[in-house]
Amino acid sequence: MSAPRSPYLAFVVGLHVATALALIVAFRADWVRIVRGLVTSVARREVRDPDQRLAWLLVLATVPVGLAGLALDRVFRTYLALPVPTALFLVLNGAVLLVVEHLRRRPAPVAPTAVGGEPGTVLLATEVASDHRIARLRVRDVVTVGAAQIAALAPGISRSGSAMTAGLLKGLPHVDAARLSFLLATPVILAAGVLKLGDLAGPLGDGIRPQILVGSLLSGLGAYLSVRFLSRYFETRSLRPFGIYCVVAGLACLLWFTLR
Repeated sequence: MSAPRSPYLAFVVGLHVATALALIVAFRADWVRIVRGLVTSVARREVRDPDQRLAWLLVLATVPVGLAGLALDRVFRTYLALPVPTALFLVLNGAVLLVVEHLRRRPAPVAPTAVGGEPGTVLLATEVASDHRIARLRVRDVVTVGAAQIAALAPGISRSGSAMTAGLLKGLPHVDAARLSFLLATPVILAAGVLKLGDLAGPLGDGIRPQILVGSLLSGLGAYLSVRFLSRYFETRSLRPFGIYCVVAGLACLLWFTLR
């Protein structure tokens, strides 16, 4: 699996690209606003409205994990992508989720935000309101959340889980922490896939392209449905069930692989 020229990598490229495209579709309205905000910010040399600020926050927060991925991806994949280390990291991932849920700062209840509409009317635009709350965060806080994704270079560590726990520790409510983690994951996953598209189109993809296509379709569909479900789930619930699952699954895998 970790061999430099393994066909497995071509398969993973397809899954990455499909997942990123699913995230773009799931948050298409957000990305339209974010891209428009970035373009207008560059054209007018200003950062005034929430969409412009959110666009630059995402750019800055993606830099640390992008650089770390380029520098350390092969090291992590070569030396840690083995069953026992992966199981240990899965246990660690679950433990961190549980500890952060216990220690996190409790944010104040989030009130509905009025966006547009006639005077005296309230348009409940929860997604826009969430983006605007994220846009009010300090630069260093968003960069910290983005940098937390570096932990996901280790197999068994969740990218979204790492970003969410960092967001929770910064005082974000679950729904905003989840939304920020999904927005941050999109350019990272897409870039990782695009950078290795040559593996998919080249000899490594020979003979397995039908499997890659089917796997990518299922990956994209699963990612889309998961994100839509989790975006609603985290409006009222926490990461504890995921933390418990990771600890139990990691310990079971560790026991299995060490006793074989």
